[in-house]
Amino acid sequence: MTGSTTASTPRLRVGIVGCGNISRNHLEAFTSLGNVDVIGVCDVDITRAQATATSWNLTHAVDSVDALLALGLDIVSVCTPHPTHEEVVLAAAAAGVNVLCEKPIAVDVASAERMANACAAAGVKLGVLFQRRFWPAARALREAIDDGTLGAPVMGQVSVLLHREPEYYSADAWRGTWANDGGGVLMTQAIHYIDLLQWYMGPVSEVYGAINTFKHAAHIEVEDSASAVLKFTSGAIATLIASTAANPALGVQIRITGTTGATAELSEFPEGSDGRITIMAAGDTVTSTPAHPAGALANVGLANINAALIPHHREQIAEFVHAVTHSHDPAVTGEDATNALRILLAIYKSARTGEPVRFAPFPTNVPTAPDAVVARLDSITPVA
Repeated sequence: MTGSTTASTPRLRVGIVGCGNISRNHLEAFTSLGNVDVIGVCDVDITRAQATATSWNLTHAVDSVDALLALGLDIVSVCTPHPTHEEVVLAAAAAGVNVLCEKPIAVDVASAERMANACAAAGVKLGVLFQRRFWPAARALREAIDDGTLGAPVMGQVSVLLHREPEYYSADAWRGTWANDGGGVLMTQAIHYIDLLQWYMGPVSEVYGAINTFKHAAHIEVEDSASAVLKFTSGAIATLIASTAANPALGVQIRITGTTGATAELSEFPEGSDGRITIMAAGDTVTSTPAHPAGALANVGLANINAALIPHHREQIAEFVHAVTHSHDPAVTGEDATNALRILLAIYKSARTGEPVRFAPFPTNVPTAPDAVVARLDSITPVA
């Protein structure tokens, strides 16, 4: 197992930056590992840092990143609001400390690239939390691509239909703002599934998207709903819809069809539960289970979602510790996280400009239409 330890495995000293909701998952994961000592926590609110340290029986609670790094760390875990990630990561890299950062890696690509470059120059690992890659079912879908069951992906569909009440945004002042959250459903929720989509389908060549706010306009300034068409450098195409305005929530479905004609669907319902393969269709066989099991609670609170994800945080964090102790790249790198960020920011840009955003050429096999059909297509004009 990747995260296993032996008697010869060195002990690592870990610090946590940010003592908000998600820090619990990191603390649970790190303290479960036999070769890790969590030395202390840091928060701009020293009272919150001290309360966290007391709850977890930790020695140190500080209110600055420099003070935490001065404790002599091997790994720092970044659990702060999105736009603050860069400052923490750059400080850690300068101190020669490996970094595990919550998603999204940043709120702009230039910032993400600076973070990745700084860690590479310092010779430290940079990992980013996309714990849903560690679902057994998510790996099984990846294996179905790699072993030829699906073949190379040619079509993808992602549906992210989630539920949030106004209190979700009002509980933390930074949520739902462009400056401090960086975006809405795409930045905070759908980025997990954008990461899975690019993991399955490869590099994106072009994005065309739209965003709107249907339910939460009175209390957020970002989008609560989005849709996009994505083209990939392989020639594959995919669609994405995402919303926090659904009631009840329908969770997440990711469907991949490959060159063999086979299709697999990965479902997460309710939100935070383990992903499951709900459709596997290959040859003459269709195997399916309900994507929405009867009796499941559809609308799940944030605390319950985070708690349900602890096992997968634990597995990714164990893998990151293994990467540090055995000098290999983590499963989810800064480059991976930057690619996911680039895709979602392209949706925002396309929504603003009304134009597709292109990163690379898209190889097409568009059937050649006769002149009469071309004439009909060329006759289409926008409505004034």
